[in-house]
Formats: sequence, structure tokens, C-alpha cells
Amino acid sequence: MEKSTSSALGRRTFLGLSAGGFLLAARPQRVQAAPVADLWDRWLQHEAESRYSLDHSAWDALLKRYLVSGADGGINRFRYAEVTAEDRDRLAQYLSALSTTLISQYNRDEQFAFWLNLYNALVVKLVIDHYPVSSIREIDIAPSLFDSGPWGADLASVEETPLSLDDIEHRILRPIWKDPRVHYVINCAALGCPQLPAMAMTADNREAMLEEAARAFINHPRGVKPTRSGLVVSRIYDWYVSDFGGYDGALIAHFRDYAAPPLAAALAEEPSISGYDYDWSLNDARQPASG
Repeated sequence: MEKSTSSALGRRTFLGLSAGGFLLAARPQRVQAAPVADLWDRWLQHEAESRYSLDHSAWDALLKRYLVSGADGGINRFRYAEVTAEDRDRLAQYLSALSTTLISQYNRDEQFAFWLNLYNALVVKLVIDHYPVSSIREIDIAPSLFDSGPWGADLASVEETPLSLDDIEHRILRPIWKDPRVHYVINCAALGCPQLPAMAMTADNREAMLEEAARAFINHPRGVKPTRSGLVVSRIYDWYVSDFGGYDGALIAHFRDYAAPPLAAALAEEPSISGYDYDWSLNDARQPASG
């Protein structure tokens, strides 16, 4: 199947919802602008019995060197301005190594870690290459006049196939694995986004990372915030409600699965979803802490 951009709408389709970095609805108004999970079946090939493993240590080292972990459940930020020329080269070499990987010959767990690390590393490189910016939305390299932002531009090539961020998220990760927790480990360099993971994902740590990321985001106010009028939740749960069961009741059940005691108590009151928010400000360590 050849690459098609007809339904790979990506995050860029709803960037025009707000002139600023913050989105907030007084009541839950669905925007219906998120992309569907549109399977690119070219990437279904895998070797279930493969014992090949991939080396993500270069990406792991860069995360440990430049990611500033948010204290007390705060937001992880990246020191984009401080990345040295040598480490830019290391990041480029890591991405080059991924591009030459015959990923179709690996098992599903290795493939998931591959695509997730590729996505996040591409986003970090994208911001570094265009820094300084206050939001990833300012990086307007869209291939079409009708789009904006960086999500639809081809940024990598794997098995001689050009790929965009939209392709990786909406045509590979979401439709192949059908795991809503993927939204908790994909990072779009925004403060409203779930954390940029503090370590590289591997086949071995995949499940633990997914669970930890889901729990951390849901219990942070930018994920789920109880208010007098109901729950104000991340716009991610609006954009991708279909991945979380398709309706508010399924979302709240999902929240309950991961809620720590304070949030669990609020959820026990059977609240409704009263609004959505999202902060597109760059997750830059140079910016004042806000979460």
C-alpha cells in the first residue's frame, strides 16, 4: 500500500482552535478534528519469533543529559538551548541508525519501542533545529498550503519509505497496537502533552513505562482536574475519545483505573466532563515552571 495523506490529518488540523497556547472550553464542546487511526498495512509485517533487539542507548543518554524531570509530579522539560554540537551529531547518528533498521524483521514489542523512540527523537531534533520557538506550532513545514505545523512533513525514512510524524502516530502506532496508552508516551514538545519519557523505551520496559505514564498524566491537573462544575480534562481525551472507548463514561472508567486517592475520591462522586484544556507552550527548560 502506497503512502496516502488523505486521512492522515494529524494534530495540525486543530491548531487553529486557539490563537494562544491554551485551550479551554466552558463546557465540553467536541471539535471533531482529530485524525482517525488509518492503518498503513505496509507496516504490519513482523517476525513474532524474532530475538533481535535494538540499541536505544544513544537516545537514552541524551534524555538523561538534557531532560529536566518535573519535581513532585511536575512536567518534564528539555534543555533545547544547551544541546552541544557533539550531541546534535549523536542525535542525528541515532536517527540515521533507526532509518537503516529493517524493522519488519523484529517482533512487535521491539517494533513498538522503535516507533515510539523514533517519534520522540524526531520531535526533539525538530525543535533543536528550529530553536528558539515558543511552540512547536511555529515550525510550519507542512507540505500543503491547507495544513500547518510540522506533523505532515516527511522527517525520516525507514526501509526506504518516507515517514511523517502523522504517519508514525496515526498510521502505525495507533492502528496496529490499538492501545490508548500510546497517547501517554508520545510527546509533542508541549506543556499540555503527556511527559517526554525520561528514558528510552525498550521491549523490556515497554509495559511498565506505559502504565507509569498513564498514571502520571491522569493524576496531574493537565490530565484530569476535578472542579465544582465537573472534570476539566486534557483536550487529548476529546481529540482521541474513540481510542478511549468513544464516550465520556468510558473515559471516566479509564481514569478510575489509574486514579490515585485524591482523584479517586472525586471520581466516586460520579462527575461529568465539563471542559477541556491544552497548553501548546514549548516544554523548554528555559521557561518558568508552570507545572
